[in-house]
Amino acid sequence: MGYHEDLLKRHKSVMPSWISLFYEQPIELASGKGCWVTDSEGVEYLDFFGGILTTMTGHAVPEVVEAIQSQASRMLHSSTLYLIRPMVELAERISALSGIPDAKVFFVNSGSEANDTALMLCCAARRSNQVLALRNSYHGRSFAAMSVTGNRSWSSSSLSPLQVSYIRGGDALRGPYAGMPGEAICRAGADDLRDALATTTSGDVACMIAEPIQGVGGFVVPPDGFFASLKEVLDEQGIHFVSDEVQTGWGRTGEHFWGYEAHGITPDLITFAKGIGNGLAIGGIVGRAELIDSVSANSISTFGGNPLAASGALANLEYLLSNDLQSNAQRCGSIIQTVLRPLASRLATVAEVRGKGLMIAVELVEPGGLTPAPRLAAAALEEARKLGLLVGKGGLWGNVLRIAPPLSLSPTEAQIGAERLVAAIEAVHTGQR
Repeated sequence: MGYHEDLLKRHKSVMPSWISLFYEQPIELASGKGCWVTDSEGVEYLDFFGGILTTMTGHAVPEVVEAIQSQASRMLHSSTLYLIRPMVELAERISALSGIPDAKVFFVNSGSEANDTALMLCCAARRSNQVLALRNSYHGRSFAAMSVTGNRSWSSSSLSPLQVSYIRGGDALRGPYAGMPGEAICRAGADDLRDALATTTSGDVACMIAEPIQGVGGFVVPPDGFFASLKEVLDEQGIHFVSDEVQTGWGRTGEHFWGYEAHGITPDLITFAKGIGNGLAIGGIVGRAELIDSVSANSISTFGGNPLAASGALANLEYLLSNDLQSNAQRCGSIIQTVLRPLASRLATVAEVRGKGLMIAVELVEPGGLTPAPRLAAAALEEARKLGLLVGKGGLWGNVLRIAPPLSLSPTEAQIGAERLVAAIEAVHTGQR
């Protein structure tokens, strides 16, 4: 029995059956450096998924490792009952970067917890449990975050602490907005929101929560200005807007530091996690001071913003900024899209190549239409691994390949990875696997 086979057997005996694993023969990633990882059997891969968009600056970045080691040698934990210098310093940097005037920050442990907290803040401030969300969205695994997730594959219960109304996102490939120009989609989205407010709510809505680009939903990119059209409607009724930047933050989209900036708006709250920790468990909320300060009860965070996570995240953020990885994401993302984009016109199984920066998707379909082809996506995932490339998979039907490497990716690595992915998709398309 091989190493991975034995570990999988042990995994199945003690871990929940609903934990998803990639590949017909799952692998353990044992080490990494930069944008490359090595599994426990010594096979090396180019990492084009970064632990689900989490390894933001790369594996084993010396500056980040040193900061973690230095803090670990002094103190791991104290809780927010005490002052934590790296937490304050990290909050100062994030507040200044948020684009929200005089913003305050609260740290938690994950994106799910960040979205939970944002919902709690808005609902408490508005004295309402009515929330707006987008169809095909994903906001986390916790009870409240799951309740605003508009994707049946990731919503395990209809029970919810919230009353949620779902409106359409800005998908130009499928649904009633398919093929429409961007301006028309923006207008249609605003009309849909007005209709939802008038017919599915009592009017006192707490907030809308939305991902600027839908992550688990398959990197669906709305037209620029889409959320400006929606926010204009929200502002008429004083409804808060929460931008879920767990996947789109920190310059990943290339053209902007936050995904919301493509729409010319300023959200009331931004939720973040994943990339800021580069693998450390940290997330948070940054937003208008009066909204974050509106909690009337006592509260703490036992682990949120702990010295170890905050020190590592601060070093990670400094590395990102000092090396201008946002511009690098734009540059390398353009290289990848240039290689991948011709597939949409060349192969009947590729419906669309889309994305921004280093957040790119390839949607696979059955030839002759737009019928989702999850079997082809699964096969392409396997084929890419055989070629030494790790990519992700998502979308409502599981038919979308997700490309999201560390933002430190080099142009050469971008070209190598894109060519490997093209070879994998072509092999699946022609039945050569």
